[in-house]
Amino acid sequence: MRIPLPPVPLPDTVVALAREYADGTREPAEPRNAATVIVLRPGDAGPEAYYLRRQVSMDFAAGMAVFPGGGVDPRDFDAQVGWAGPEPAAWAARLGCDEETARALVCAAVRETFEECGVLLAGASDGEVVADTTADDWEADRVALESRELAMTDFLNRRGLVLRTDLLGVWDAWLTPVFEPKRYRTWFFVAELPAGQVTRDVSTESSSVHWLPAREAADQADAGELAMMPPTYLTSMEVGTYPDTGAVLATARERSVQMFTPTVEPLGDGWTLSMPDRLRPLVSERRQA
Repeated sequence: MRIPLPPVPLPDTVVALAREYADGTREPAEPRNAATVIVLRPGDAGPEAYYLRRQVSMDFAAGMAVFPGGGVDPRDFDAQVGWAGPEPAAWAARLGCDEETARALVCAAVRETFEECGVLLAGASDGEVVADTTADDWEADRVALESRELAMTDFLNRRGLVLRTDLLGVWDAWLTPVFEPKRYRTWFFVAELPAGQVTRDVSTESSSVHWLPAREAADQADAGELAMMPPTYLTSMEVGTYPDTGAVLATARERSVQMFTPTVEPLGDGWTLSMPDRLRPLVSERRQA
């Protein structure tokens, strides 16, 4: 299935619908906060990222290749969660949100990554990280977290672990356009696969998983071989311009983000959705190649 990628002409019906929301004729759906993590590992062709192809039966991003992630759970706001690394106030400044939301987003990023690919960004102290999460008892905890039978705080406390928030970097933030019926306010994080850990195809929401050089993933999307939503495609394209994971993480450690909401803008004789200005030269260069 070929998914048109930015910049894409929008049908007149979508443009008209977007205008109705923009002028207040229609009420947009209330967005839900979410976190997604670009899990990286070194590769000969540049940084490789972990992608899950969502089940075609899903009601959001069906059949699309996505990064691990999901919505914030109310229990992600627990201030008693074990914590190592930058404090929530520092995260709030970089994520462009309040401190309480920042804590929940970081917790959700770690929790969802463990739930969806078995990678756990946690350790017994600020200098340690779990080396293996493949045993049956870890899998039982992962399933309990996924089903919400177990809270992240209780899971970490029982195992004597703290969130290694210093292993996360900040990358981007996207809000679904106003005319979409299901909307997410999604913060994008990056993290390198911890030494000793392996990704596992465990998510019930995915039909397959893939490690791909980020640059190659964008190429496959251009060729119609891999379906992606624009934020995933643009992120893959941008990450793919870096020579290695170290360069990506160095950028992410210094980056702060503002929430970007695509709006309708002119494209030739028609209309398209906007994108962050920093990505326009990269898209233009790719289209001319």
